[in-house]
Parts: sequence; structure tokens; C-alpha cells
Amino acid sequence: AAGLDRPQVVSHAQQALNYTLFDCKWVPRSARLLCLGSTARGSGLLQLYELRGGRLALLREIEKAKPLKCGTFGATSLQQRYFATGDFGGNLNIWNLEAPEIPVYSVKGHKEIINSIDGVGGLGIGEGAPEIVTGSRDGTVKVWDPRQKDTPVANMEPVQGESKRDCWTVAFGNAYNQEERVVCAGYDNGDIKLFDLKTMSLQWETNIKNGVCSVEFDRKDVNMNKLVATSLEGKFHVFDMRTQHPTKGFASVSEKAQKSTIWQVRHLPQNRDVFMTSGGAGSLHLWKYEYPSQRSKKDSEGAEMGVAGSLSLLQNVTLSTQPISSLDWSPDKKGLCVCGAFDQTVRVLIVTKLNKV
Repeated sequence: AAGLDRPQVVSHAQQALNYTLFDCKWVPRSARLLCLGSTARGSGLLQLYELRGGRLALLREIEKAKPLKCGTFGATSLQQRYFATGDFGGNLNIWNLEAPEIPVYSVKGHKEIINSIDGVGGLGIGEGAPEIVTGSRDGTVKVWDPRQKDTPVANMEPVQGESKRDCWTVAFGNAYNQEERVVCAGYDNGDIKLFDLKTMSLQWETNIKNGVCSVEFDRKDVNMNKLVATSLEGKFHVFDMRTQHPTKGFASVSEKAQKSTIWQVRHLPQNRDVFMTSGGAGSLHLWKYEYPSQRSKKDSEGAEMGVAGSLSLLQNVTLSTQPISSLDWSPDKKGLCVCGAFDQTVRVLIVTKLNKV
């Protein structure tokens, strides 16, 4: 009987594409989604689809000079819904989807490809300025305020003499008031770094032994609560970010989901303790985090240290023979999600019974 009450992952619509898909995102407050990637001839493509019943209707297609790697709506208002993208040339562009020929903001942000992008302060999510963070193969992580041209408001780069690591993933968190905000970045050598933008300093770092593919806070607009980091070898880690121990850092629990790379993690917008991971074997895993009875305890010296919770697998499904490299929950309809895979297919899924977990 318990099995009947478990969430099911139902494939609702899918669309074959004739280009390499790198990212897909729901357009807030709509039944539309964006797909972006790289054409065979090396240009970038941005496609806008609308969900009509069980099919995806292509509304418009825009070709750009450079392949597009990643995108976010996170720094825009619900009225404007501008879309920010990072491309293979290191450019950060912001597009008005109603008139996408020329970007409304453009900056050559990095010397090499922008691997990852995140936004905060927009869509009514998170306090403070609208900001975009970009992480690049050039080893730097930069924070941009679209109201300020050309120069980043923060630049986290390797110190003199330190080797530059390929930054694969970035995420905002802790933006619960006007002053506080952090950026978490994950690198190809397993480093995870947490930058405090209020003090412009490195607040914490650790290494999870394997390249960090994706990091995400369970919510951007609350006091730092949980952080999930996924890695190359099929393992992911959930850190309890409420209590930082002076030497041990944050408590964490890890889980091996599968043998292959975990490309992405995305928390359910309507329930921060449920999240989905997407894998190199074309599979999705739906998880729930259970808190311990006490989230912190005192060590022998009397310092507070966090206590990690536990994880339960709610459901898993294999959709493709190729890696699922991008994943996005609809912010508006609980259980509606979109994923893109290297089999050049975008799939819209419905996850049922999420109100029961």
C-alpha cells in the first residue's frame, strides 16, 4: 500500500531537438519553457516552447553567435521576466524575450566558457539587489548587478600562485534580508567554497573528492538552511548550513545514488525538503530529507556543531540512455518539471502525490 502512495514520475510531453541541449527553464507564471544549447555548426540556439495539452509547441527560435550554456530568470522582476544567459565565449547577456534580437545587457564576463549561472533578488525571491552570479572555466566566480555596466560587484578568483580550477557550478543563498547573501561554488577538483558577499570573504570551504557538478540551497530567501552538492562519481552530499563548527564546518550526510555522474540537483519550490537529482545514466531520483530530532549539539569543548539528518528515496525513473544534464521545476505548478538530456530531447514530467510526502 505504501507503494501506491509514493510519488510517480509521469512523462507528459516530449520534443526531439536537432541541437545539443545544455539548459532548460520554465518561464515564470506561464506554461512556457526555454531550451538553449549549441547547433552542429557551432552557433547558439534559444527556443521558446509552450505546453499545449500533451505537446510542446515551438513559439520562437533565436540563433546567437556563441553556443549558450546556461540561463536564469532569478534576477528579473515578474513583470519583465528577462532571461540571463552565459555562453561559450564567456559572455553574460540578458534578453527581453519579447524583443530578443539585441540583449538588454551584455558584458564579456569571463575569458572562457561560463559553465553555470544563478540569479537572486528577482521574481520576488530574496531580499536585496537583483544579482547574477557566473562561474567559469577560467577559475573565477563573478557577481553582477545588471544596473551596473561592465564591472562585477564581486570577483572571487584564485589568489596569486594558486592554480585555477574549472568552476562547474554556482548558487546563491542566505538572501533573507537586504544585507546578507552568500554564493556557493563547486569546482572540478571537488572543492566547494562559500563566499560571504556581505563581508566579501571566504566563509567556508571543503573538498568532496570528486568534481562538483551542481550545488543548490534548498531556498535562496531563507536563513541558510541546507545545501546539496552533487558529484562525478554518483555521490551527493547534503550539508546542514544552520550551524558552522569552528573547525569541522557543517555537518553533512552523503548518499550514492548511482554509479554515474549526478549532473543536477533541484529542490521542489513548494517543499524545501524534497529534491530531485538527475544522472548520467538518464535517470531521475526523487529524495526527501528528514531532519534529526536535534539539529545541533555541543562538542567536548562546548562549541555548537550541526547534526546531519537522513535521506529517503521517494522514487526513481530512467527516461533516457543519455545523461540528463538539466532540470527545472515549475515555480507555479507543484510537481511540473522539465528536463533536458544529451539524447537531444526535452521532456515535461509530472510528479504526482507530492502533497503526501
